[in-house]
Amino acid sequence: MSAPAGSRTGGLHLPVTLVTAWLLLTSPWVSLLRRIPAGAGWLDYAHVGLGLAALPLATAYAFACARGGGWRTYLPFLSGRMGVVARDLGQLLRGRIPSAEAGGLFALIEGLLLVALLAAAVTGAAWLAAAGGPAALDWRTWHLLAARISAGLVVLHVVTVSLHLVELLRD
Repeated sequence: MSAPAGSRTGGLHLPVTLVTAWLLLTSPWVSLLRRIPAGAGWLDYAHVGLGLAALPLATAYAFACARGGGWRTYLPFLSGRMGVVARDLGQLLRGRIPSAEAGGLFALIEGLLLVALLAAAVTGAAWLAAAGGPAALDWRTWHLLAARISAGLVVLHVVTVSLHLVELLRD
């Protein structure tokens, strides 16, 4: 098993979390379509700026999590290690909280969230690069899909972290 994510990521979790939270929480007030409109407000520009900052942050975080075999922990389906995930799902069905230390379901949710964040950052940057062109709205569609998947996985991640805290308090 690889080292815990916190020891590998060099303090990237907090900035990634803050940027992601800002982008998700303020996105309902962002009004960007084919290009940045002439009357864009500070929220629009903040979204574009922080969205661009999210790309290198999420990329660095992904590399930090993946190194040393961490990719096997976070994306177990790529290495044929789905048995741990199946075991964790069985534990949940029996009303038990799976361990967060052994990879499994909770790590899979983190890995999928990281992939979704990368997808949202890449598609957002592509959308901006295509601004005004015929592909802009297509990139926007993909970006919105990736952002919505990210939002759902953020909720699941918060739930799993909360369950992990409950597990720690019980011990």
